[in-house]
Amino acid sequence: MRTLVIGDIHGGLRALHQILERSNVTTHDKLIFLGDYVDGWSQSPQVIDFLIEFQKTHDIICLRGNHDELLKDWLKDSKENEQWYQHGGESTVLAYHKINAETKKKHVRFLESLKDYYIDEKNRIFVHAGFTNLNGVNFEYFPKMFYWDRTLWETALALDPKIKPDQLYYPKRFTLYHEIYVGHTPVSRIGETTPVQKANVWNIDTSAAFKGPLTILDVDTKEFWQSEPLPSLYPNEKGRNKF
Repeated sequence: MRTLVIGDIHGGLRALHQILERSNVTTHDKLIFLGDYVDGWSQSPQVIDFLIEFQKTHDIICLRGNHDELLKDWLKDSKENEQWYQHGGESTVLAYHKINAETKKKHVRFLESLKDYYIDEKNRIFVHAGFTNLNGVNFEYFPKMFYWDRTLWETALALDPKIKPDQLYYPKRFTLYHEIYVGHTPVSRIGETTPVQKANVWNIDTSAAFKGPLTILDVDTKEFWQSEPLPSLYPNEKGRNKF
């Protein structure tokens, strides 16, 4: 059995189909989705439909992303958020205009069922964004940080590789788990389009919301498979790009 982790999808169902096919996913695999299923490309409702059905036949863990939480707030409470619209939410709102009320209710139930994080039997943690408490996720004072935090990844990027885990200045957060898998902050910000490891933190968000591909990675072997860049799969759309 493989454990596979999937980065931020952002409405790109075609890319999701590609990576599942290219990695030859079977019912023997465990799949961990890092969140942000929506906002960007035009198929956000279809991505959620797919995941709802997929979890009936496959062993999957679906984590909560910040965009998923924003969608839940809008679907459940009609909560308007102009900043959300400017960061991919507009395409999602437009897509949901074609979705019936019963399906929307089913999507709300799915969004409410999402997990904040997942820790496996090898003490590897999977979380959309990060965590801030130095004693780990069980002590997090601000649960929204699980899907909004950027300090964990920024700390990993800034860490001098010469500092070792047993040294005084090594970030305590990194010593709590064998490996940490995150999405949320696209690696394109540092000029990359493949998964990036810094310290024991792996960032799997390869910028599918923008101009990059979607990625699925085997957490044991570190082999990964990618879709085509999303603009080539949705040539008449902008995603979250400004062009």
